[in-house]
Amino acid sequence: MGQSLGCLQVDQSTVAVMEQFGKFDDVLEPGCHCVPWCLGYQSAGTLSLRVQQIDVRCETKTKDNVFVTVVASIQYRALAEKASDAFYKLSNTKAQIQSYVFDVIRATVPRLNLDAAFEQKNEIAKAVEDELEKAMSAYGFEIVQTLIVDIEPDIHVKRAMNEINAAARLRVAANEKAEAEKILQIKKAEGEAESKYLSGLGIARQRQAIVDGLRDSVLAFSENVPGTTAKDIMDMVLVTQYFDTMKEIGSSSKSSSVFIPHGPGAVKDISSQIREGLLQASSIKP
Repeated sequence: MGQSLGCLQVDQSTVAVMEQFGKFDDVLEPGCHCVPWCLGYQSAGTLSLRVQQIDVRCETKTKDNVFVTVVASIQYRALAEKASDAFYKLSNTKAQIQSYVFDVIRATVPRLNLDAAFEQKNEIAKAVEDELEKAMSAYGFEIVQTLIVDIEPDIHVKRAMNEINAAARLRVAANEKAEAEKILQIKKAEGEAESKYLSGLGIARQRQAIVDGLRDSVLAFSENVPGTTAKDIMDMVLVTQYFDTMKEIGSSSKSSSVFIPHGPGAVKDISSQIREGLLQASSIKP
């Protein structure tokens, strides 16, 4: 209705392209404009100056022969001072941008390994942005931002990568577990060595105490009973200990000892063996 009356309203962030008899005449800014249609003037259309976004999915192959899908987000807008170029030179802006993105990604990613492609996302985005800026500026468009939002390997490759990662982590865990067990074994061995050392000291001190006690007993008995020798006193002590031991074994109701026929005379041999053991013990210093 407004255009039929010679008036045209242009919304904010939008420009209108005016033609006269089919030829470009002017770019109308936002606001109300007089368009004398009777003189051949008419609006050819409008052009948005807002930032627009297009998401491009491009399938390509990396240097190590892994197929990936690269998702790029392109943010662009038309320039008001080049509105005529943006309106007339391109019939399908999104398709044109998509073609340039395909060309740059398929020229850049095949030079990188898969891991490098993930690490160099910013470099890929910069290459796409530079190429688009150079190409689209001639058509009246500005590239605001280019983002590589995702790199998706084939599902089988992703599964293999996850398995490799899991195996590496399990290997590290196994090494840590083995190292911990090694430390425990070392500490256990050190503890056993220390325990045996202390046990040996205790046994040596015990034997030394026995030797000292027997020596004191022999000396005291010799002083009180004249004419006795140390050997006589030791034989008497051993016989006394022998009968005390037999008494303790016999008084136990749950004893399972097996007795071999022998007589007290065998104590003489036992006394010789004990004496030799005590002499050896007395030579051990704690």
